[in-house]
Amino acid sequence: MAAAPGLDREGLRPGEASALRALIVSASFGSGHHQANTALDQALCARGVDLQARHADTLEYLSGLERTVIAGTYELWLRYLPGMYRAFYRWTDRPGAPTAQAFGRLGLRSMRRDVREVRPEVVISSYPTPTVLSDHARQVEGLRYLNVLVVTDYRVHQHWARPEAELLCVATEAARGQMVQAGIAPERVVVTGIPIAPVYGQLRGADRAALRGRHGLRPDLPLILLSGGGGGHYRARDRVLAELANLGERVQVLVPVGQGPPGVTQEGGATVHRLGFTRDFPELLAASDLVVGKAGGLTVAEATTLGVPLVVHAPIPGQEEHNAELLERAGAGLWARELPELRRAVRRALDPGEHAQLRARALAFGVPDAADRVAGAILRQLGRCSGEEQAGGPHG
Repeated sequence: MAAAPGLDREGLRPGEASALRALIVSASFGSGHHQANTALDQALCARGVDLQARHADTLEYLSGLERTVIAGTYELWLRYLPGMYRAFYRWTDRPGAPTAQAFGRLGLRSMRRDVREVRPEVVISSYPTPTVLSDHARQVEGLRYLNVLVVTDYRVHQHWARPEAELLCVATEAARGQMVQAGIAPERVVVTGIPIAPVYGQLRGADRAALRGRHGLRPDLPLILLSGGGGGHYRARDRVLAELANLGERVQVLVPVGQGPPGVTQEGGATVHRLGFTRDFPELLAASDLVVGKAGGLTVAEATTLGVPLVVHAPIPGQEEHNAELLERAGAGLWARELPELRRAVRRALDPGEHAQLRARALAFGVPDAADRVAGAILRQLGRCSGEEQAGGPHG
């Protein structure tokens, strides 16, 4: 795949020629898109790149009214009308559906401002809409830069199939096939995994008992982390906690920030730790036996990298349901589709023999160096890799 044309460097200050100027855009629907972009930023810097990046949120590009309508509708559907969201997901999953195209000019003024000010060599998006905005902006502004889309779901919805991107990074070979089937040129699609912070790879194989001791948790009781999403709109949270409190065995449950005031309570057989804000989330996940709840792309990527199986219940319709199916097929998790199945699924996943198998398959599924793989793919496309790595091609 030929390297994309480089940035017009007119106006560079002395000494800036080797810097990689980048605009990195997320979307604050939950926290996963932002986390993926932060991980990629870290991976580029770890490769010795002199990265000069501006991070932006596509929702902040919108007017107050546009942001309220779009984000508010999304949250309303997830909290109260999940069936409506599922219908929207399915309706827009077809060629020519009014998805990114329909919103591809909302926020264009702000995107144009950013590309004028940053004059990027690459624009990297972890959500589809800014990829479309970026393409419009470079045409209007007469700029040349690489347009990259990093897919943070395990299945490619039509929304992700963006012909405006010269490089699309996907989670699996199956996702690459879905991209190609949706009309994206095969040479543009690279299998990388979903980018996660390097700390998760560093914690792979860590001593769970030692981690629990460090955080005041018991090593002799199962430790379950409740996955409720960064937006705090997990509609089944209270029902799941009630099931975990009545498993018939004693457990410890970690409830992340945004899902109740901090503190420790005893609820039936569950000692529930409501965490509040913490920078120790990666260590707490690594210390856990099981993740129970939602199945967001970043959650799946982080948990499987650490070999922590998932029991999924009440995932977001559409993309998270596909993630749950993928985990089941890979043997890295279980999906309790109805509430009466949840208690049985958790007990099964905690059984020592079953847990060992789930853990091994989760480790095999995880991609701890996905962020570095994305960084490498971008640098190869820009012609910034060493000769040996450049020769590895886009699928290396």
